[in-house]
Amino acid sequence: MSDIVESVTLRREDLFRESPVQLLKRVGLSTAYGLKKNGLSELVPYWRQWVSERVNPRPGLPDPERPYDGIKNAGLVHDLSVDTLTAAYRRGLYTAGHFGTLAWASPPERCVLFLDEMRIGKNVKRLMKQNRYRVTFDRDFEQVVLACASPRKARFAVTWITPRIMRAYADLYDAGLVHSFEVWDEKDALVGGGYGVAIGRAFFTESQFSFENNTSKYGFAVLNWHLRHWGYRLNDGKNPTPTLLEAGCRVISRADFLHELDTTVHNGGKPGRWTVEMDAAQCVAGG
Repeated sequence: MSDIVESVTLRREDLFRESPVQLLKRVGLSTAYGLKKNGLSELVPYWRQWVSERVNPRPGLPDPERPYDGIKNAGLVHDLSVDTLTAAYRRGLYTAGHFGTLAWASPPERCVLFLDEMRIGKNVKRLMKQNRYRVTFDRDFEQVVLACASPRKARFAVTWITPRIMRAYADLYDAGLVHSFEVWDEKDALVGGGYGVAIGRAFFTESQFSFENNTSKYGFAVLNWHLRHWGYRLNDGKNPTPTLLEAGCRVISRADFLHELDTTVHNGGKPGRWTVEMDAAQCVAGG
């Protein structure tokens, strides 16, 4: 067992890192992206909060209903331990930021899939009926996280999944709270997937990726079928995207989301490593 642990540790040390050049590129792109998207409107409250918490440190987690910027950022992140991240998710908080001191985010609206409302798009359903790909759970968390962090085809190809975030979520994975889903082609190559946090009967999707068309949607549909089958209530996608809306997610207020968490994060769920119980074609046939 110690040899396996050592092997996983060495693999993560090799994968979860960036060179000085990559770091400088990330900081530069992130700064440009932030200024283009928000200008100084978001940076000024952040620096004001940063100075405030330096002068007057605030232990514990912030109130998710009282963002310091009046919109979504509730406080600054000083601890990414398993216990702190678990408590944060139970309060509807998640980390946000590309470099420097991260913020605890609690946006005014959340894009949530209530699992009894899940849908599958026509193209994805056709692929699933063909069993075009094979889906697994918790088979290769490290490669999934690395793929999720890979640059997208955009002018500002920035990622919030930094080596520090990778290591923090690896600790959550080891604690049994993070789960990955992988989509494999006929040559056993990883072509899609994602990962998220499971607490109680709530799942919080963190990130997804596709190397082929519709592969993340394919795996996401299989994941959501299993979550519903296992008694989960919701899957939080944070911000609306076409992929999430196609899957049946809808936007609800922060107050409604926090109310949902009150009844979902304290019991239930599926402990241990997850395995697929139904393949894609069976998931479609099972409704």
